[in-house]
Amino acid sequence: MAESTVRIGLILPDVMGTYGDGGNSVVLRRRMRMRGIDAEVVEITLDDPVPDSLDLYTLGGGEDAAQTLASRHLTRYPGLQRAAERGAPVLAICAGLQVLGRWYETSDGRRVDGIGMLDVTTSPQAVRTIGEVISEPLTDALTCALTGFENHRGGTALGPDAAPLGRVTHGVGNGAGEGTEGVLQGSVVATYMHGPALARNPELADLLIARALGVDTLAPLEIDEVTRLRRERLAVR
Repeated sequence: MAESTVRIGLILPDVMGTYGDGGNSVVLRRRMRMRGIDAEVVEITLDDPVPDSLDLYTLGGGEDAAQTLASRHLTRYPGLQRAAERGAPVLAICAGLQVLGRWYETSDGRRVDGIGMLDVTTSPQAVRTIGEVISEPLTDALTCALTGFENHRGGTALGPDAAPLGRVTHGVGNGAGEGTEGVLQGSVVATYMHGPALARNPELADLLIARALGVDTLAPLEIDEVTRLRRERLAVR
């Protein structure tokens, strides 16, 4: 069981917060507080070492230069890696997915080492992917369709130690010709879904919360606005 106050690490919002993915940490905090669970967001910037003691972590997206800064910082301060090794859940979005991989190529063809938490590699696609993406989950832990907004040029190939999060039914997803979206490996959930992803996918948010708390299930939350949002976004397919 986590401590009485659940601490959510928002990793590098100063450089990896271009697309509003910091909202995922806000969603996690709000959904816990609605259940009477005290929660706080701890921001870790380029001025801070990355602590390994938090209960769960989120990492957002950014451009090439921001990715390089993030890769260097997370290599220098490997608290995120140590936290994942002990099972703390980690959510990584878009460029965050790429940074957690083995390596990624920038738009100008430079290869940058990732931090190796995910068995994935990323190379530029010929055409940038922009638009809605919908997938059916490929894990028994999720039952509802996943929805988000993708905006990336990277094509991510999964190695044998990584599993896809979902099978694409609308949009592009990982973009490596495999028809999949996102990555699951160990305690890490990574995806190209912006939105923020957890505002659009409450089941995924609750999965991360349950893992942080060390419980199997959580009492559901009925939020009309979220239901209407999902109905609207899933109607694009």
